[in-house]
Amino acid sequence: MQSNAHPESTASLAEIVGAISFALDLTEGQPAGHSLRCTWIAMHIGQALQLDDAALTDLYYSVLLKDAGCSSNAARLWELYGDDERLVKKDFKLVDNQSLLQLARFVFRHAGKHEDLLDRMRRVIHLGSKGEELATELVQTRCERGSNIALELGFNTRVAESIKSLDEHWNGKGRPEGLKGNQIPLFSQIALIAQVIDVFYKTGTRHDVMKELQRRSGTWFNPDLVRNFHAINPIEAFWEGFRDEGLEARVSALEPISCRTFIDEDRLDRIAEVFASIVDIKSPYTHDHSRRVSLYADGIAQKMGLEAEHRRWLRRGALLHDVGKLGVSNHILDKPGKLDDLEWEEVRTHAALTKNVLERIFHFQEMAAIAAAHHERLDGKGYPLGLQAPDISMETRIITTADIFDAITAKRPYRDAVPVARTLAIMEQETGKAIDPDCLEALKTCVPSWNFLE
Repeated sequence: MQSNAHPESTASLAEIVGAISFALDLTEGQPAGHSLRCTWIAMHIGQALQLDDAALTDLYYSVLLKDAGCSSNAARLWELYGDDERLVKKDFKLVDNQSLLQLARFVFRHAGKHEDLLDRMRRVIHLGSKGEELATELVQTRCERGSNIALELGFNTRVAESIKSLDEHWNGKGRPEGLKGNQIPLFSQIALIAQVIDVFYKTGTRHDVMKELQRRSGTWFNPDLVRNFHAINPIEAFWEGFRDEGLEARVSALEPISCRTFIDEDRLDRIAEVFASIVDIKSPYTHDHSRRVSLYADGIAQKMGLEAEHRRWLRRGALLHDVGKLGVSNHILDKPGKLDDLEWEEVRTHAALTKNVLERIFHFQEMAAIAAAHHERLDGKGYPLGLQAPDISMETRIITTADIFDAITAKRPYRDAVPVARTLAIMEQETGKAIDPDCLEALKTCVPSWNFLE
């Protein structure tokens, strides 16, 4: 990455990635700001180790993006446990997986929690008999995907390898490769200890944190890093830094000024594309959804006469319109039957979550409201705000039309894909109610050029 001057049209890389890390916290089932707090911890450890600015910068992004691959194993976790995978992930972060007793308790607590006794036992037996194999599969999927995402975002191999080795343990009993001691990248070692510190502090006290670090010293953790943190523990300002208020600004300020990076429009496009892929990989039924919605929205916008730069801005909104779905469980996203009222209510939260994530980014604040409104309807019966037609922007209407078109033409867990002609007929019936008629007419003129459709 090259550091450069800060022209008005650019954005801070730390600001963008830090804000979108809140979306990663959603799919990990962690309290908002988990990735930022881990970065706060890791940077204090790195400073205590007297790392140079280049190393501190790589450490910064290694930890901030440690969960970049987390959505890639969400569907598989739901399949294996039959429980909300966000709760499975959240609780597993408190488990010492080198303790058979803790592992057994965890499996019994989560496997088939809402199923009858026979089905629960089948799950428990399967997880018990295939435990090592399944655990390695899940970690490998997540870590390799996270490493690749870092490279796609333009980070160097040191950052990518650090993310890949997050779950390796000091004694060689970690995953996916069983690296031991200093075979494990230093930043991976720091990221793991930072993660454990945060989850135990958020569920307990400083005493609980120190007790757990000491217990895992020499097994999970490099004993030197544990001793290093003992020197940080008495610093009250360090613990005060965990407060939610001002967290993003405090963590952003820890990135070394000499290596601070500002990104141009091309890299902003790439970040939007990569994070859209993180959303879409969460469920097999949403594969490539955001990219297609962006393509359809751009085609509609072009037919409606929007200028190139406006369309570029709109494509980002379309790519990120569903980022809030990272906070919706796969037991709902992948459910083959009809959703009940509570499940439907959870689905509806994704629009507000999208707004919450995107409005944290200064350059995306206007886009946040537009993207998050893609389930509003012209007749006022949409969500999350129940907006009326005069309050729904043309940009939102374009994204809504593109989203509905893709939702109907794509396969879903409860039905097959609907042919294009039938889809357009269905959409005609919603003209003036959910769909803007001008947007639908523009869509129709685009369809023949999309030869990948039926």
